[in-house]
This record gives sequence, structure tokens and C-alpha cells, in this order.
Amino acid sequence: MAEFVEKYINPFTDYGFKRLFGEEPNKELLLDFLNELLREEQGQITALTYLKSENLGTTDLDRKAIFDIYCENERGEKFIVELQKTKQNFFKDRTVYYSTFPIREQAQRADWNFELKAVYTVAILDFVFEEDKEQVAKYRYDVKLTDQETQRVFYDKLTFIYLEMPKFNKTVDELETRFEKWLYVIRNLNRLDRVPDKLRERVFEQLFETAEIARFSPEQVRSYEDSLKHYRDLKNSLDTAREEGREEGREEERKGIARKMQAAGLPAATIAAVTGLTETQIEELNSN
Repeated sequence: MAEFVEKYINPFTDYGFKRLFGEEPNKELLLDFLNELLREEQGQITALTYLKSENLGTTDLDRKAIFDIYCENERGEKFIVELQKTKQNFFKDRTVYYSTFPIREQAQRADWNFELKAVYTVAILDFVFEEDKEQVAKYRYDVKLTDQETQRVFYDKLTFIYLEMPKFNKTVDELETRFEKWLYVIRNLNRLDRVPDKLRERVFEQLFETAEIARFSPEQVRSYEDSLKHYRDLKNSLDTAREEGREEGREEERKGIARKMQAAGLPAATIAAVTGLTETQIEELNSN
């Protein structure tokens, strides 16, 4: 069996997320998480059934939109739970598109009078929306169709919940609610080496037991290794792209300073010493 630095799996890998929340033996974990997430409007969800998403839609393109987890409760209400590891330009559009599948699926019943069961799309994000980055304390967004004038919910059967996990920075000692405990576990699981005393509850002990890599079979280890490699490759590529972008920005800033120093009549050697640009680069600024 391969050796890992971490004791517990990374929930932001495809394999890790599906193992914790998408497998029948661990359905109680997903049930508890959704109950804490939606308690105010759902009350208590007592049962969940996993549904297959690959059969949804009418075209091949539709069937490529497979959600991480698709399930329904005892009232027939639908839940899409999606993990998004990287920033995507049109991710909000994507979640709206996802919501149309369980809506259209309900039209297949005979003698249908257009009454719909509620649809919930839950997105757990390993990034922050660009337009929300200044709201550092707000990590949860609950979105419904709302009248702009009255700010009252116009239609309550379509709900989108976005959780910006990088903004959740509470320590284990600062956790106040069961929901905050869930967010802490999702954010920090692979960094922990034991179950914190504050999480000594049956559902979390089950989660930690499920997530312990030492309990995996050789086949499960290989699957997790592949998923972890994909996650790390993706993260490294993004980190490299961000660093290159920052470096390009710094160089443009240096060139801007150099132009101002040129306009002030300072010699190239002085400009080079201040900005870090070569004298050749400074001379080229005159031709641009």
C-alpha cells in the first residue's frame, strides 16, 4: 500500500468527495450535512435516495453534464451537490443549467398539471467568486427568485446555495454550530491527524473512520492516488499561472516607473538600478 503524508483523504478530490458523500454506506453523512445546511426551510430530511444523473437530458450534450451527487428526499424534492475545485468563468451559469435537468425530469409523468417539486443546487467551492472577494466574512450565498422591489421571495422551489470554502477560516475552538463543524471538516480534513475533541460526535467519527486512508483496500488506494494526482496537477497548474500573471504585472509596473524616470531625464543606469530592468530593456521602451 502506498504511503501518504496525510492520515485522511482530501475531500476536494473527486474520489474523496464521492467516498464521503456519494456512497450508499455513508448516506447518513450526506443526510446530516444537508439537514444542517437546509434546516431552516426544510425542517428535517428523514431519507435520501441516490439518483443516476447520466440518464437525464435528451441529447448527448445534456448527458455530459453529470453532477457529483444527485439525490431526492422522501418528499420527492431534488438535490444536486457539486464540488468545484477551480474557478470557472461561467460556473453560476453552469449551476442554473444543472437545475433544469431535475425540473424537466418531472414533466415525464402522465397527467401532469405543472406542479413542481423543489430543486436545490448546492455548490461547495474551493475558490472565491471574483465579485465577492471583498466580502471576506461572507462565505455562504442563498439564492432564490426574488422580486427586486419588495426583496421578497417570488418563487421558493428553486434554490442555489454557494459555499466559498477559502473564506471559512474558523479554528476548531471557534466552532459554534453543527453546520460550522461540517464546514471545518470539509476545509481541513486532510490536514488533521486525529478527531478533534470538539468533533467527538457519532456522525463525525463515522466520517473520520470512512476517510482514514489506512483502512482502504489496495484498489481504493490506487483510485484515491489517481484522484489526488489529478487534483495536485490541477492546483499546481493554477498556482503557476497565477504566479506568471503576477510576474507579468510586476514587470509592467517596473516599465511604467522606468518610463516616468525617462521622462524626468534620468540616465539609463540609474533607472536600471531602481527598477531592476536591464539597460537594453529600458532603451526598448523608447521604441514602444
